[in-house]
Amino acid sequence: MKNEEEVIDFERSIGPWIGKTVKMVDYHLQEAFDTAGLDITKEQMIILKKLHDEDGLPQNELALLTYRDKSSLARLLATMERKEVIVRIQSKRDKRINKVYLTEKGRLLFKNTRPVIKHILEVMENGISDQEKHTIIEILKKIQINFEAKTVSLQNTL
Repeated sequence: MKNEEEVIDFERSIGPWIGKTVKMVDYHLQEAFDTAGLDITKEQMIILKKLHDEDGLPQNELALLTYRDKSSLARLLATMERKEVIVRIQSKRDKRINKVYLTEKGRLLFKNTRPVIKHILEVMENGISDQEKHTIIEILKKIQINFEAKTVSLQNTL
């Protein structure tokens, strides 16, 4: 006896639309950085922003804030150190902790991303009212809360 496949209407589901939109934003943001002559990726820009907001974050905390596993964050930070936009300094109190700091070059790079990001946001939000933006943000917050509130586990559904 054949198992009936569960029908999923992807065109009416939020997930694929969010995924496609994220890919489009990533593509256009990277293209804009490249056009502006900025040697940076979206992932690196996110790190610079987090450190701009709070310099000297412990590496493990930075991994949590950026939803990255420790090893991929370590590789990303190593690349950023080679570019001399961040430095990692071992904590004097606890040698297991590395704190991450922006360099002057990193601060300048972050400052130079601002007009590019502003332009991308203007393109993205063109024709979208403040009320629509508010609604989209509230919906996305609900989706994030849904994921944070419940550990997604295939074992529970299989």
